[in-house]
Amino acid sequence: MSRSLLIVVSGPAGSGKTTLCSRLTEAYPSAIRRVITCTTRAPRAGEVDGVDYHFLSRTDFERQVAAGVFLEHAQVHGNLYGPRSADVGRHLDAGFDALLNVDVQGAATIRAQGAADPRLAGALVTVFIRVSDHAELLRRLTGRGTDPADEIARRVAAAEEEIRHAGAYQHLVESGSRAADFAALQSIYLAEKARRP
Repeated sequence: MSRSLLIVVSGPAGSGKTTLCSRLTEAYPSAIRRVITCTTRAPRAGEVDGVDYHFLSRTDFERQVAAGVFLEHAQVHGNLYGPRSADVGRHLDAGFDALLNVDVQGAATIRAQGAADPRLAGALVTVFIRVSDHAELLRRLTGRGTDPADEIARRVAAAEEEIRHAGAYQHLVESGSRAADFAALQSIYLAEKARRP
């Protein structure tokens, strides 16, 4: 049995990272568990508490920050996000690969923690999903139909900053088609599993 991995996937809004993470967990249901992130963001249509995110009030989130509950936490687009350390540990301890969808701030924090924690360092795999074409990113964000124009403008501006951090990741997926993106992520996952007996 190979060692468990902590797979950290980042990318700007509209890069498809959430869809890719869902597809990877669906493709390997006996091997990968997605870590459900906590957020203060309001649920979008169709999102379910405890399935898509743990939706918390800002007060509850801040209380958990003060208690040291989160592996990392950050404010993104005006909302707080963070995965609970216990959720990550539970999956790894059970022999599963833990899959995290976090922003570049969160990934940097996890990498820094990995430098001090041999277990985390040995498990960590970082992947950045990059959409190089500005027009394509804008098309994806507007195509969702879930965000107002001012929010889309904020996300596009943030994407430009996030893309500057792509070089800090072990792996880079240049986003094209959803099928090609998934094939690239799957190849990274299988290669990392093969090299960590």
